Amino acid sequence: MTATTLVVVDLQNDFCAGPAVAARYRGDPALLDTVAGNAARAVAVARTRAVEVVFVRFHGDTRHQGPSWRRRDLALGKQPKCREGTWGAEFHRVVPARGERVFTKHARFDAFLTEGFERHLLREGAEHLVFAGLYTDVCVDTTARTAFQQGFHVSVLTDCTTSLHLPDETILRFMSTVYGARLTTLDDPDVWSAPLTAHHDQERQDRCPLPDTAARP
Repeated sequence: MTATTLVVVDLQNDFCAGPAVAARYRGDPALLDTVAGNAARAVAVARTRAVEVVFVRFHGDTRHQGPSWRRRDLALGKQPKCREGTWGAEFHRVVPARGERVFTKHARFDAFLTEGFERHLLREGAEHLVFAGLYTDVCVDTTARTAFQQGFHVSVLTDCTTSLHLPDETILRFMSTVYGARLTTLDDPDVWSAPLTAHHDQERQDRCPLPDTAARP
């Protein structure tokens, strides 16, 4: 049984590197590379602290897409990302260890729409979900928001994620304000590997201000 679970979201090649990223990510490539490296480090830290690690990955093949998804892609000229069996769908900088669970979203943002994801968390006794991965304003927020609604406490490692469409500060403030996400960092494992409490929540406010994104594109 475990109280805290690290949820690693979509740390895959098509979201971290290569032509798919170059075509759609408008931020600083160095920032994205740093975030991906930090997320991989978070996995290593969690393992040393006996914190369960759960991996969530995305497969965007056309056959998985619903009518609304296909209509959007057609209207915006989007190509499927992380197609099954391709380099783009492979994990980036991380390899799930023996016994670590991997859940696959079939053209979904929200991991809770993946069969078995929530059931696994409940079976393992997870109460507090810590999020790392991509992107903050898409799949991380979507999954974290449902986690809150389903009764899980939520923490976000702000240096292990970044946004695709919105300024980082905007979406992180939204997550903190709307569903009480605790904002912390990779280098503060004594905080994020522990259950969320009112005391730790105040520590987050005092020690982890929102990132300054004024200079970012």
